[in-house]
Amino acid sequence: MIVTLIVLCEVGFWVLLAAGLAFRYLFKMPRTGLALLLCEPLLEVVLLVVTAMDLKDGAEPSWKHGLAALYIGYTVGHGHRTVKWLDGHAAHRLGGAARPVGPPRYGMARARHEGKVWMGSVVGAAVATALLQVAIWYVGDSGSTGSLESWRYVAWRAAGIHGVIALTYLIWPKKAPEGSAGEGASVERSLTKK
Repeated sequence: MIVTLIVLCEVGFWVLLAAGLAFRYLFKMPRTGLALLLCEPLLEVVLLVVTAMDLKDGAEPSWKHGLAALYIGYTVGHGHRTVKWLDGHAAHRLGGAARPVGPPRYGMARARHEGKVWMGSVVGAAVATALLQVAIWYVGDSGSTGSLESWRYVAWRAAGIHGVIALTYLIWPKKAPEGSAGEGASVERSLTKK
């Protein structure tokens, strides 16, 4: 039941996101669109409540409960950035707004960007760890919590791998191609043309 609910929450996330953006930009109903986008966190609350009820009803803690915590953590760590990115693209494509500025492609600006994205993974791992620890305390001695404990390592392993990838942008910053003056000059040129 928990895995099915995780899948439903993921599908619900994208359905609410698409509906919210459609109401904001296609139907010109920004308040309705915003209300739909603000319903996104309710999906995680439902998943959290159902997972807690499942454990309370005596279900043996398993990988499903750990996956639910990891999913909630990921959504907390990266959900806002994902919604903001898609909102910018929808505003451009559907609402006539200016094209959103993409992430920097070169140098230390790219390294800073990758570090910020990695911080989302750290936040996600911290939230998942906190939820798993609460679940372990909740179950107590009455059940086996080994599977929940192992998911903490999964969360931090994923954040660690992401951190190593982000660190490579700092150690070996990507250089602008030969013949270009870099991103700063191209932005400056585009501003002077206006």
